[in-house]
Amino acid sequence: MEEVAEMEVEEERLRSAPADSAKRFGLRNSIQTNFGDDYVFQIVPKEDWTSMAVSLSTNAIKLYSPVTAQYQGECRGHSGSINDISFSVSSTPHVLHSCSSDGTIRAWDTRTFQQVSCITAGPSQEVFSFSFGGSNDNLLAAGCKSQILFWDWRNKRQVACLEDSHVDDVTQVHFIPGRQDKLVSASVDGLMCIFNTGGSINDEDELDSVLNVETSIGKVGFFGDKFQKIWCLTHIESLSVWDWEEGRCETNLLEARGLASDSWSLDNVDYLVDCHYPGEGEKLWVIGGTKAGTLGYFGVDYRGGSISSPEAILGGGHTDVVRCVLPMSGSRRDGGPLPSSTTSVFGWTGGEDGRLCCWLSDEATEIDRSWTSSALAIKQPNTRKKNRHHPY
Repeated sequence: MEEVAEMEVEEERLRSAPADSAKRFGLRNSIQTNFGDDYVFQIVPKEDWTSMAVSLSTNAIKLYSPVTAQYQGECRGHSGSINDISFSVSSTPHVLHSCSSDGTIRAWDTRTFQQVSCITAGPSQEVFSFSFGGSNDNLLAAGCKSQILFWDWRNKRQVACLEDSHVDDVTQVHFIPGRQDKLVSASVDGLMCIFNTGGSINDEDELDSVLNVETSIGKVGFFGDKFQKIWCLTHIESLSVWDWEEGRCETNLLEARGLASDSWSLDNVDYLVDCHYPGEGEKLWVIGGTKAGTLGYFGVDYRGGSISSPEAILGGGHTDVVRCVLPMSGSRRDGGPLPSSTTSVFGWTGGEDGRLCCWLSDEATEIDRSWTSSALAIKQPNTRKKNRHHPY
């Protein structure tokens, strides 16, 4: 039987930093999710924010309360790195989906933490990203090794395979919000492709457009009032913004890290973690971090091709590269308001130090209150090398 030890909970404060206009956020809570060199890949919320799922380099998914940090349970079954996780649509809000380099997409009942469904992409296949779309959110798309596979989730039957659009790993697939018949794919080959999935799905007739980023793509997302804009982060730490309807590049910031570094007086920005869109207008932040674990929310002026000084700084929580950020500002995925219990929390972060950190405004009284947690962590052998740019 594996050794089980009580989860360590630490209380730290924001390190001192030069005075500027950025809003400081203090560390409310720090949870060590595992022991040794294991680390956090991704954090995603349940639609009603009663739970958040955290994927780990141990090939497990742990669930916590985003409000109290209480450990809820874990889902275990993947035999390869977990590359993407997401909670289901509102009709089945308790279902969590995950995909892995073991070539499977799995569904978990987070009430029992048991696997309830599994789709296999094929022999020697890896699944790097997935997305649900179509008229009733029953069309499942998955980004694999140079292919995009489609299934009807109701009967788990594969309905299409696109194999001519990309020539390297498909790192991202996303159905466009509000346009559930449109799919965007992104790849290590430097291309973003927009497909129409409303009819028969094939490479020739349903490929609407191709956007050439010209370097390996790591992560993409949408923003704008009609989600007509795509932000794109690459494996060389550049940032570009595209209008997918017009097929036009709005800006390409090849030196995004340098621009961010020049906008504050802290250590150089070493990597870009994510972008954040608050849910209205065209405001966009790029989140950059240092090797020591400090994060900044830098404003992106994509029309002017510049990055402004950080509007928020998160420091003093992590001791290594930060992998993921879960902002808790804005609204739920269905457009509704967040529960009142979450409004004091700025967000959660996870990193290569194995920590989950909860952040509040530095003026909040909760920062000085010690937390305890009854959560348990399972010690696992370290079998994974760190490689941020190629986690698969």
